[in-house]
Amino acid sequence: MAHDHDHGVRTDAEVRPLAIALALIVSFMVVEVVVGVLADSLALLSDAAHMLIDAAALALSVWAARLARRPAEGRMTFGFRRAEILSAQANAITLLVLGVLIVVEAVQRLMSPPSVDAPLVLFTALAGAAVNVVAIWQVARANRENLNVEGSFQHLLTDFFAFAATVVAGAVIWIAGFDRADPLASLAVAASMLYAALPLLRRTGRVLLEAAPEGLRPDEVARAVTGHPGVASLHDLHVWEISSGFPSLSAHVLVARDEDCHRIRRELETMLHERFGLDHTTIQVEHTSDRLLGIASLRSDRPDR
Repeated sequence: MAHDHDHGVRTDAEVRPLAIALALIVSFMVVEVVVGVLADSLALLSDAAHMLIDAAALALSVWAARLARRPAEGRMTFGFRRAEILSAQANAITLLVLGVLIVVEAVQRLMSPPSVDAPLVLFTALAGAAVNVVAIWQVARANRENLNVEGSFQHLLTDFFAFAATVVAGAVIWIAGFDRADPLASLAVAASMLYAALPLLRRTGRVLLEAAPEGLRPDEVARAVTGHPGVASLHDLHVWEISSGFPSLSAHVLVARDEDCHRIRRELETMLHERFGLDHTTIQVEHTSDRLLGIASLRSDRPDR
């Protein structure tokens, strides 16, 4: 029997902040690409490349969030909730790849630094930081427990660090004429990307591999079930996560012959909800007696025809 509730259905109020942030990022990205080329700044172009990935990540997040709202039907018995996990993992992979590419280019520029238009870099980065703060504020209003939203938030947060590093680099070049500050800032940006990507990859990987949700130990769940009055044994326990905030459990429970299996199932569902936050549960409850053996025995006593 299944016990289920509405698990975090995405509303317009949750999708709208992502859409607003997407519009802000795309608008400023175009400006930054033009200025980055004119100023010959890798730091600015790194920011622009990151903003391009941000725009793609936000667009993917908006699409996935809208897709997740579609009802479960046909062959998609859980709906499209895992589209958000795929979106979050794509965001993490792009952060990782882009970070590595920036490291490679920054090392080359450290060996042969170009001449950078420092004032242009500085003021563009300041404007970008302001735009990015607004975008971060918009995404932070959504539910960050959702990995799809968290992936977009991490993109924007690392982009803010990128702008901050670029502002420092522009100021150093302008004041001290130290051109290597630009690729050094790019290395700092790449480090923030890698730092954000790895935990997100791990968390989305756990969901796709159907591991137990973080903070939920299957052995504790098993002890709680087997310790319930009337339960004789537990088999085939599975605890996994369909999507962010949608943990699920299935189990086969044997109860004593004289127990009310339907009552125990209801009590187990209530206990799993209250102690572990598990609402989507499918528990098969049977008595320890095996009626099929009794039927087989009766058939074996019948004379052959």
